[in-house]
Amino acid sequence: MVRLNKIYTRTGDKGTTALAAGRRRVKFDLRVAAYGTVDETNSTVGLVRLHTRELPELDQTLAHIQNDLFDLGADLATPDTGEPPEYEPLRITDQQVVYLEKAIDRLNTDIEPLTSFVLPGGTPAAAQLHLCRTVSRRAERIIVELAAGEDEIVNDVVIRYINRLSDYFFVASRWCNDLGRTDVLWVPGKNRESGD
Repeated sequence: MVRLNKIYTRTGDKGTTALAAGRRRVKFDLRVAAYGTVDETNSTVGLVRLHTRELPELDQTLAHIQNDLFDLGADLATPDTGEPPEYEPLRITDQQVVYLEKAIDRLNTDIEPLTSFVLPGGTPAAAQLHLCRTVSRRAERIIVELAAGEDEIVNDVVIRYINRLSDYFFVASRWCNDLGRTDVLWVPGKNRESGD
């Protein structure tokens, strides 16, 4: 159980922050950037949910994802040091990836096939889901860079989860655009000859 009595602690005033087990890192550290961008992704999901209250299945899945994103952040904030942990760290699991895959399959069943790349837009929910997609892709790039670091260990399920998550946001955005029928499509070179 988390209990926060005081919000400011002054411990980060010199530009460092504590990981879950207490070790401190500079605030621009790649691991901090990774879980910070996961947190940013979660915030964009909160904004989408302003537009999905009338879409209960989608809204429930997004609420589920928000909780999983906290798990993902906790996983990243608790690096495997190779030493026995003081407590069992929270890790993202294969079941959480499978949940996303099933959610993608459910939404994708009736969506119109793609005939072009899709521009971010359409309904407010769809446009916001595209923002979720791009922020989660940024989180993925940072996580993959972190995992490539010589002294860093990243749970491989974290990478699978964040990769699948952006796929979910893409499919959900198309689902919100009348099952893809009102997607905003890219027209290659459309404005190259236009003087307007």
